[in-house]
Amino acid sequence: MAETEAINQNGKPFSSHPPGVTFMTQATGTTTRGYAAHSSSTPLEPWNFERRAPRPDDVSIEILYCGVCHSDLHFARDDWGMASYPVVPGHEIVGRVTAVGNEVSQHKVGDLVGVGCMVDSCRHCQACNDGLEQFCQEGFTMTYGSPDKHDGALTQGGYSDKVAVSERFVVRMPDGIDLKSAAPLLCAGITTYSPLKHYGVKPGHKVGVIGMGGLGHIGVKLARALGAEVTLFTRSESKVAEARRQGADHVVVSTDAAQMAAVAETFDFMLDTVPVKHDINPYLQALKYDGTHILVGLLEPIDPAIEGFNLVFKRRVLAGSLIGGMPETQEVLDFCAEHGITCDVEVINIDQINEAWQRMEKGDVKYRFVIDMASLKNAD
Repeated sequence: MAETEAINQNGKPFSSHPPGVTFMTQATGTTTRGYAAHSSSTPLEPWNFERRAPRPDDVSIEILYCGVCHSDLHFARDDWGMASYPVVPGHEIVGRVTAVGNEVSQHKVGDLVGVGCMVDSCRHCQACNDGLEQFCQEGFTMTYGSPDKHDGALTQGGYSDKVAVSERFVVRMPDGIDLKSAAPLLCAGITTYSPLKHYGVKPGHKVGVIGMGGLGHIGVKLARALGAEVTLFTRSESKVAEARRQGADHVVVSTDAAQMAAVAETFDFMLDTVPVKHDINPYLQALKYDGTHILVGLLEPIDPAIEGFNLVFKRRVLAGSLIGGMPETQEVLDFCAEHGITCDVEVINIDQINEAWQRMEKGDVKYRFVIDMASLKNAD
């Protein structure tokens, strides 16, 4: 198929390719540079690989920034038993459109766009028709480490210089949003925004946010912007001042029995961002009747077990939530731009990624690493 016509920001065809922009064709793939894990026990290292040829509905993107999610590390180390190698992690991608397929209508060359945790789905089941592609009944295609639904090749993520993604799974970066701090909104942002919206958090509600990491700090900001009164639950007294700086109205140190007793049966919602096993029962007791405890971080078995009494006697609900569909992902970006919400990030070069992963494991980041992908040009 012939090369796709390039369209500039004013909607007019370019008479020639603008300086510094490489346009890809539909006929051939393209050599891509990235950082990959080649086993569960080896560090990430530079890797050149071939991206698939762009399709008619594809948007070709030069990657500018890529957020670093704890899921990247879990996947690369095969903690979930689903990794294939080599794998290029990264599902918080911000970039600039360099070419579009002839079926693309929503994006044009030069646009600033984002790609999150998924790049395809079946597109015809009830969930997909409802704009909830994350619940696709045939399973969504992850941004990295998933077989492509068309050719079976494994997808590769954003720790790389370029990517081609179907238009349906590409979102627009709103005017004025800070690109580097917006990258984590494509995962941490939508992960916390989607359940807050789905369960109807609004002014007058009391929301508890459990955990003060990458998810927790943005959850506080989003819940506040939705009008809720927000309390941050932390195990550490040292995080009290920081939680207030992030916008929490109140802070409860969850290891203090007296503080926990003082907030019993006071909350409408709990947004639980903790990714490791922890006792949920004390937080259930802090909910009002008909209160909802929402898990967004924990994928392992709940341990210790939930006491049925804590649910049955107050008609409480224990729920879970997974990222968000594509309409909602665009919505959270627009919402954050409107309300001036950003993630707190530390920008790194790609050759610092292994050190960043080590620091991330220790909780030594406030609150997300973001890779400046321009550094890939000079990486060894």
